[in-house]
Amino acid sequence: MISFHHRDNGRAHVCGHRGYPLIGPENTIANLEDARAAGATTCEIDIRLTRDGVPVLMHDATLDRTTTGSGFLSDIDLVALRGLEAVWRGDSERRAAIPTLEETLDWAVQNGIGLEIELKEAERPALMIERLAEVLERTGAIGHVQIIGFDHVVLRAAAEAIPGLRLQLITHARHADFPALLAAVGAQSVSIELAMFHPDDARALHDRGFNLRLHVPPPTALAPYLGTRHSPLPNLVSWLEEGLVDSVSGDDVSFLVRLREGVPG
Repeated sequence: MISFHHRDNGRAHVCGHRGYPLIGPENTIANLEDARAAGATTCEIDIRLTRDGVPVLMHDATLDRTTTGSGFLSDIDLVALRGLEAVWRGDSERRAAIPTLEETLDWAVQNGIGLEIELKEAERPALMIERLAEVLERTGAIGHVQIIGFDHVVLRAAAEAIPGLRLQLITHARHADFPALLAAVGAQSVSIELAMFHPDDARALHDRGFNLRLHVPPPTALAPYLGTRHSPLPNLVSWLEEGLVDSVSGDDVSFLVRLREGVPG
């Protein structure tokens, strides 16, 4: 069983957002390995269904941005998807296999990595929940995951269908009462953007037994603030040291590791 609580781990998880997408093809086992090698102990991934109802790792509804294919994922079967590759078009192109959720869960269990699994499927959410239940049963990976998403109604339906499932709500707002929001859905965790984080909210969540993931932009996005009195990083390091953050996530895993180790920049 993977705990997502600072209280159990003694430190915050470093969570690779879709793996380590700054250096390789996102949402692939190869890139999750990149994140693990850089110090990540959990990873956030996205899942959607192929036409024949297989959960695979994919953020977008279409294949164009992240693969060698084009068109909608939901219009092709798994066998056709196997003929494509995930692609990263950085300094030099990198390619990797597009994995199924089942393959990824097997990898996570073997390597002791926690997964934050975002439900991106909007066309067939009920079928996604059914397939998710089957894959978690086959892999025995339910203790390694939190199921996350913006659609809190779908998350609640997933928890009702899958006993023991842990949920994380994603929000881009600062809510007046975070614990009440989580309790209404039956969730155990919330993902908060750095701009919306307040230490008082973190304390209120921890007092009720909830955990939180703090999503941090990469240094390139924070560049105008760094080295000025407006930089959020000194506060972030203090929050991590105080144990107010259970998981710190983002695209730049090495940067997050440095923050967790107390290096503000």
